[in-house]
Amino acid sequence: MRVMLRARLDTQVSNEAIKNGTLPKIVQSVTEQLKPEAAYFGPCDGGRTATFVFDMQDSSEIPAITEPFFLELGAEIEVYPVMNAEDLRKGLAALQG
Repeated sequence: MRVMLRARLDTQVSNEAIKNGTLPKIVQSVTEQLKPEAAYFGPCDGGRTATFVFDMQDSSEIPAITEPFFLELGAEIEVYPVMNAEDLRKGLAALQG
C-alpha cells in the first residue's frame, strides 16, 4: 500500500543532529530502507519536516520505520494511506461497476 509518512523533527534534537553530523546519516539510512517514490524536506508547523511517499507491504513495518525518527530525532510522526492519480482513477472506476 502506498503511504505517506510525515516526520516533524524536534528542533532542539535536530539542531544537535545537524551539529554532530548525524542528521544526514539518519536521513540516508531511512531513505535506503524505505526506497521512497518521493522524499521532501522543509518547514511545516514551525519545525523541520521530512515527508516520504513509499510502498508499505505490511503494517508490522511501522515500528521499524518510525522508531529511528522517535529515538534519534524526537519526531512527531503521521502515516497516511495515499493514492496517486492512477490509483484514484482506478478506485473511482470501481464505483461505477
